[in-house]
Amino acid sequence: MSDLKDLARAEAVTANLSVVEEGAENAKRRQILEGARQVFLASGFDGASMGEIAKTAGVSKGTLYVYFDSKESLFAALTTEEKRSLAEVLFKLDAEDPDVRAVLTKLGETYIDHFSKPEHISSIRMVIGVAEKFPRLGQAFYEAGPCQGTARLAAYLKRQNEAGRLAIADTEVAAQHFLDLCQSGLIRRLLFSVGDPPTDGEIERNVANAIRVFFAAYGPQAKHTKA
Repeated sequence: MSDLKDLARAEAVTANLSVVEEGAENAKRRQILEGARQVFLASGFDGASMGEIAKTAGVSKGTLYVYFDSKESLFAALTTEEKRSLAEVLFKLDAEDPDVRAVLTKLGETYIDHFSKPEHISSIRMVIGVAEKFPRLGQAFYEAGPCQGTARLAAYLKRQNEAGRLAIADTEVAAQHFLDLCQSGLIRRLLFSVGDPPTDGEIERNVANAIRVFFAAYGPQAKHTKA
């Protein structure tokens, strides 16, 4: 019986060690990704080197290559994980919330506030810059960010459509329309380094206009027929 107890204790210790090791692995990976983020934003993709990333992250070059076998794989992991986590935070929508205007207003303002931050604009420029040479990086970025956000918003709109609060023939298209309306006139100029990030007032006005146009097209009074 004591042998069984000893075995159980040994298994428990092994399991705990595995959890600790996994936590340490994740922490080291996050440390590398943070160092990579700083270097990529400062030097761009082409100007960044694995040696500089290792130095900034505070790890050896050998350790860096244990986690990522190339600059391309590191860049892909950084950009897709950041976009995916951002989509999860921004598009955490309660499908049962009936106040559609309030939900969309809050989403639109938060979306533009994050989207217009200098570091976010820089990351978009960087992905666009490498997409022609490494199209899979552009695709991964697009699928992790814009596609995830649109899908989450479309799911919310579908529920409101079913409840009769909206009249939408294609919720995915409507989701894309809303997000495009929110950033209209603000984000494009930032991508070309024209002017400063929008003020809170500018964001609020843009989103208010987006809400007005969106409900004119998709409000419960709108009628749509399928082609």
